[in-house]
Amino acid sequence: MTETLLFAAGVAVSLAASWLLVSRLERLGERAGFSEAWLGLVAALAADAPEITSAVTALARGQPSVGAGVVIGSNVFNLAALLGLAAVVAGRIAFHRRVVLLGGVPGVWVAVVTLLTVTVVAPAAGLALTAVVFGPYVAVLGMRRARVESLPLPGRWTRWLVAAIHEEEDELAEAVRPRHGTWRDAVAAGFALITVVGASTVMEVTATDLGHRYAVADIITGGLVLAVVTSLPNAVSAVYLAVRGRGAAVLSIALNSNAINIVAGLLIPASLAGLGPPTGQGTLVAAWYAGLTVLALALAYRGRGLGRAPGAVIIAGYLAFVAALLVSVARGRIGPVTAIFPAAMIAAAGALLLAWPDARQREESLLPGWSVGRLWRLSLTVSAVIAACDAASGPHLILIGGLIAGPFCALLTRRWALTAAATVVALALGGLLGVPDQIFATATQYALLAAVAAVGAAATAGAAVLQRTVSKS
Repeated sequence: MTETLLFAAGVAVSLAASWLLVSRLERLGERAGFSEAWLGLVAALAADAPEITSAVTALARGQPSVGAGVVIGSNVFNLAALLGLAAVVAGRIAFHRRVVLLGGVPGVWVAVVTLLTVTVVAPAAGLALTAVVFGPYVAVLGMRRARVESLPLPGRWTRWLVAAIHEEEDELAEAVRPRHGTWRDAVAAGFALITVVGASTVMEVTATDLGHRYAVADIITGGLVLAVVTSLPNAVSAVYLAVRGRGAAVLSIALNSNAINIVAGLLIPASLAGLGPPTGQGTLVAAWYAGLTVLALALAYRGRGLGRAPGAVIIAGYLAFVAALLVSVARGRIGPVTAIFPAAMIAAAGALLLAWPDARQREESLLPGWSVGRLWRLSLTVSAVIAACDAASGPHLILIGGLIAGPFCALLTRRWALTAAATVVALALGGLLGVPDQIFATATQYALLAAVAAVGAAATAGAAVLQRTVSKS
């Protein structure tokens, strides 16, 4: 009972102190003349103090599963809460495509390096790989316009960078513009930092002790419990900014917060204290972080923002991640079903959203009398019917190879994105059909899926050639 009260008190004090720390550091950054983008980075760093402190404490105590779980699990939750939930609550948050690329490229790079670090790459090497991309990104964000224009880059690149940074600065200026700080803010920031460190340490220690007492796996304690409670300040800030229409600020907080979490909370301390041997559950968490990052950014780029449907898919992705992690802990291992099923469903839903027909796809396809959108929906229906027949017949009739009909049908749309989406859906269905066919994760299923993938890739390439030919004519 005492440990539960200490944990609850640690959560409350840590969140309150981190909020105070964010506001005071922003004021001090404004006084120091930081750019709006750097103010956003300072805000993200301060809001990440609970996650970073909890992770560092766990790594220092020889609990790498908790430490890595807090940081990477927080990042997965951030994507769901800062982007998914914010989009659902606000109805829509708009992003400039240049802003998505500016923050998205380093965001995806950090996520991929994280996956490599928890599997095959040493933490020090992961830190060096992260610095290669994230370091220049942070440096460019802090440059004034004249300095960016003087960089030894091609003129087209320089103009693109200036436009992207300017678009982000415009929104961050209103989102994080505080008043100038004073010495009182410096004192308050120092007090708040000490409080956050102390409260987060108590929170990590009590949560771990409670987890051991009730036989809760360390990855659950770190990747779910601590990850969620330490990320709440960022989630509240993102929803608030999204409702005010500050899309670039929401995206900046989400991506920069995740990158700072990885660098300060995982790579630096792990380079000093070690990360321990790779585990299947750690790999699962990191893989979901990388995959959900790519999906969220792809949806944001394609739609020039996120609406309620893409936001709901991102949230569903987080819930699928939670389910996969809980099942893996309950079974004591990562099985193929646990790893593939949730990911296949979210990948298929994301592919459908990314390629959903727009007004231009009412044009006629290669099939006379059929519009592009109608023919694409037919390709999905064909795949669904084949899958239903396969599942109903069980192991007596294996029709996974017949799923190539979907990409073939989509080829007639002359749209490579629609054909690629039909291929992803066919592969997801083929993965799921391995269970009723009783060939899941066998050489037979892999061979059939490889055939579907090869045909789908060829169909996508053919659609790209047809689309390019039509656009030239």
